[in-house]
Amino acid sequence: MRKSTVRYYIDQYSIFVGTNVNVNRQRASGNGRMKNEWWAVGSIAVGTFLLVTTEFLPIGLLSHLSTDLQVSVGVAGLSVTAPGLVAAFMAPPLVLLARTTDRRIVVTALTAAIVVSNAVATVAGSFPVFLSGRLILGLAVGGLWTFAVAVGRRLVPESAGARATSIISLGISAGTVFGMPVGAILGESIGWRATFAANAVLGVLVLFAQLHFLPRLPATTAIRVSQLLAFARTPMARLGLIASGFVAAGHFIAYTFLEPYLRNTLALGQTGVASALAGYAVMGIIGSFLGERLATHNIRRAFVVSAAALGLSVLAAVATAGTPAGAIVMVMVWGMAFGAWPVCVQIWMFTSSPKLYETGSALMVSAFQISLSAGATLGGLLVDHMGVGAAFVVSGVVSVAGAACALAYRAEPASTHSSKATLGDAK
Repeated sequence: MRKSTVRYYIDQYSIFVGTNVNVNRQRASGNGRMKNEWWAVGSIAVGTFLLVTTEFLPIGLLSHLSTDLQVSVGVAGLSVTAPGLVAAFMAPPLVLLARTTDRRIVVTALTAAIVVSNAVATVAGSFPVFLSGRLILGLAVGGLWTFAVAVGRRLVPESAGARATSIISLGISAGTVFGMPVGAILGESIGWRATFAANAVLGVLVLFAQLHFLPRLPATTAIRVSQLLAFARTPMARLGLIASGFVAAGHFIAYTFLEPYLRNTLALGQTGVASALAGYAVMGIIGSFLGERLATHNIRRAFVVSAAALGLSVLAAVATAGTPAGAIVMVMVWGMAFGAWPVCVQIWMFTSSPKLYETGSALMVSAFQISLSAGATLGGLLVDHMGVGAAFVVSGVVSVAGAACALAYRAEPASTHSSKATLGDAK
């Protein structure tokens, strides 16, 4: 029976990326790991950075998009929310569809989807075409967030799993804090189409790096719906999903409006805003490695501290708005806390049930993206009707509530979890 054209090209792609393109790779003795395993982890981290940067890029480009594509700013805002909603609803189906597919094929295919999304955005002559590219990005968001950390941990020895998680989570955190300012700065200097084109070129480079460094990674088992349900029934995992949902929503209630807070509430000029955003990003990078160190000693304490620090620093930023220097310090603390928090979430989920971690990542992506969209929407309503200060207060309270959830309920890891993998969970 002849294969369809689509099936033929899928098979050819599978053969291509399954081939050992780097003939000079050398395997480490004993466990068969590559000596350049950290380059492989780095290629995934840069991929997550590109993914999240692309996701948040339109925040700094909305006025340009609305003018050139002849839609209102509100309609242009769909380019930010649509990928998140697609990711939220598609992450579980994608992990089920992946089944036993080599994870190298999965990761590189999702990176290719980022390239296609940026290319479509670059040439779009109308908003519907532009939005179609953003929907493609939503598939990449739902898939790559789901598989990235799980694949990264497989590339290194078990003892280095937390470091691999930290590096890949750093890509996510950096993309979150860089996406908006990069969009704003490049949009003004080279235009929004050239900005998306540059992202597409970077994506091609990342894709080649992944093809070069990633080894074959056969799936350990076919993922089934029952495994999704099993992960959700694990008390510690369920708690983590609820608590992280609160923190993610709280963060994006305020973060979506960080730029107008700096510009209008603190009355910073263009240079001051750019410097504050850059400082926020740098502190986020520092925070990601701090989060790793804390999480490897006691994951519950690390989660609670990072979430509470995030919420309290946002509240403090409002309280010190009359003294810009103090408020900027609080924004830097906020950046560090948010940099640490995603690492803690990833390690929390792994600690909950290592054998179901890849499955659980899909549920985590869904919870995060739904919370992101809800938080940004609620923040917009608060800003429009009560001002930025009110949005920041609600943001802080919701984030602290997430920390309280993790503090109040002392769930144990799944019974399948080895004592070593608990990473110092609270006794």
